[in-house]
Amino acid sequence: MSVAEARWSKEIAVEVVGGISYKMYVERPRRVEELLGFAGRWGERSYVAQGDQALTFAELRRAIAAKVAELTQAGIGAGDRVFVLGWNSPEWVVNFWACLSAGAVPVLANTWWSSAEIETGMALLSPKLILADASIAAKMPAGVPCGTWAVDPNGQGDVDAIAGNGGSEEDTAMIIFTSGTSGVPKAVVLSHRAVLARLHMTLHVTRKLPHQIDESAHDVTLLTGPLFHVGSMQALLRAVVVGDTIVLSKGRYDPKDVMELIERHKVNRWNAVPTMVSRLLDHPDVGGRDLSSLRSISIGGAPVHAELMQRMRTCLPSVSPRIPTGYGLTENGGQATAAAGSEDIAKLGSTGRPLPCVEISFLEHPGLPDGEILLRSPTQMSGYFGIDESPIDADGWLHTGDLGRLDEDGQLWITGRSKEMIIRGGENIAPVAVERALMTVPGVVEAVVFGIPHADLGEEVMAVVVTEGDLTVDEIRTRLRSTLASFAVPTRWRLQDEPLPTNHTGKVDKKLVSAAAREEIERASQSV
Repeated sequence: MSVAEARWSKEIAVEVVGGISYKMYVERPRRVEELLGFAGRWGERSYVAQGDQALTFAELRRAIAAKVAELTQAGIGAGDRVFVLGWNSPEWVVNFWACLSAGAVPVLANTWWSSAEIETGMALLSPKLILADASIAAKMPAGVPCGTWAVDPNGQGDVDAIAGNGGSEEDTAMIIFTSGTSGVPKAVVLSHRAVLARLHMTLHVTRKLPHQIDESAHDVTLLTGPLFHVGSMQALLRAVVVGDTIVLSKGRYDPKDVMELIERHKVNRWNAVPTMVSRLLDHPDVGGRDLSSLRSISIGGAPVHAELMQRMRTCLPSVSPRIPTGYGLTENGGQATAAAGSEDIAKLGSTGRPLPCVEISFLEHPGLPDGEILLRSPTQMSGYFGIDESPIDADGWLHTGDLGRLDEDGQLWITGRSKEMIIRGGENIAPVAVERALMTVPGVVEAVVFGIPHADLGEEVMAVVVTEGDLTVDEIRTRLRSTLASFAVPTRWRLQDEPLPTNHTGKVDKKLVSAAAREEIERASQSV
């Protein structure tokens, strides 16, 4: 596909897909791998930079071509599932694009998973091949089919000869895992239509459709979140279309490193979760670093409080007045609303207005002050792989479990959650999964897990555990680390020997336990 053939319209019409009516762009791209046709436009401009490594768009095309030949030789073809498991790196990016270009389905697995969680994911998806970096390969069960993680930016061949595998826009483009309320990671199936519809909408509202691009200018975008998150994946796609450079952080999040990257690369866009921004603003060096290149911080993954928005405007004046935020779930492609950040100060804390093809409705629940947010959009998932359960009803509405309201200006405000999911620093944690892991620890009799407010992370994980014997928190924590991702291990604990209270049905009264714990924490904070 040539760049000239990539027509992206602003015109929207209603189309029926699988018996459900969606608002869709009339002219639109149909396959994700076809986006690589734009890479030829940017030549020797850097596409991905990390540390001393830099991968240009020209090198990207060559590296993809070489990797596709390798995948094809390994028997990978249309529809085959390939796990991509590694920390952020140029190699991750090339492997992701190569899977798409080979017609395969990249499975973006969570690199924070324990060995047990990796095995669970593989048992569900039955991948034909695993592409894993050295650190993750060490966690792999014996006998799994592993390919080569390394890539060759000087490889032979041209991606134009392989990009574009035909097929339908309803074919599966990729699979991304998300936590479900059952505690078992769920594999979200995203079609080419879903992935591209979100990209199309965001390019539309930011006036960056292909025919609107100024080829002499480009943004430098910093990604500090993992590439296996849907937002980071979308940033990679966007960069190919508009010619942006993606700067990847390395290792665990460190605000000092972020400031150095912004200075070194003259970063002007930063995709982050609120916790990352809060920690940067708290760093003692923030006032002495040259962060003036930074113009935009796109925030997602967790609730954003008005106080944080105001701090950004005050401490990072070059970013003001644009602090884009939004709302979405992996199940709806990652984004349903967008706020430009230029609204009146009274609107700080809202998630913005629906994107062009997104419909929003509300389902009232008795006893709750606001309705549950329902979304319908061409971006939403085809379903969860391997299970019939779905939060999407027969009319195409995705039941989010979040509570909210639209104000008179059409801005969406999130007011609570009807589900129990804990969101810690942008990572979703299902309490039942942590409780199940706790109950495997010898000496644990009962356990209740819930989220409590945290000034930095948004929420942290607390566990109230009934034990017998001399079991300690350190002993429990050590056992959990072998079965849970690190961010899911509780950081607040209460160990007791008396039984937990029960409700009239005989079940543990989680609401009573969590309310008592929160009250105790509040009293303690007031007495300090």
